[in-house]
Amino acid sequence: QVQLVESGGGLVQPGGSLRLSCTASGRAFSTYDMGWFRQAPGKEREFVAAINWGAINTWYDGAVKGRFTISRDNAKNTVYLHMNSLKPEDTAVYYCAANFGGGVSTTPSDFELWGQGTQVTVAS
Repeated sequence: QVQLVESGGGLVQPGGSLRLSCTASGRAFSTYDMGWFRQAPGKEREFVAAINWGAINTWYDGAVKGRFTISRDNAKNTVYLHMNSLKPEDTAVYYCAANFGGGVSTTPSDFELWGQGTQVTVAS
């Protein structure tokens, strides 16, 4: 059974950087696509970034494009979200998720497995 565990969240000042990690166990990590989503208080969960199984293709929401970078290391069963130039509006719980079905997707319902989430707070 696959499990996803996120780490790397915390408090950072506006303009700062963080790197989130998500490590998977239990199923061949290199065979499925991964995504990052976030949910702020009182808001719906929203797409942030996704990467296909071979790390050839990546997708970003417009609000983070140019500031965030998704990457993966299949040898370490880990996907990363590098976040630069952070803004207060980036404050949210960030979740990694696995899409076993393949195909491009930015829709939360297409991702079958979720991590527990890690809090990111951007404040001075």
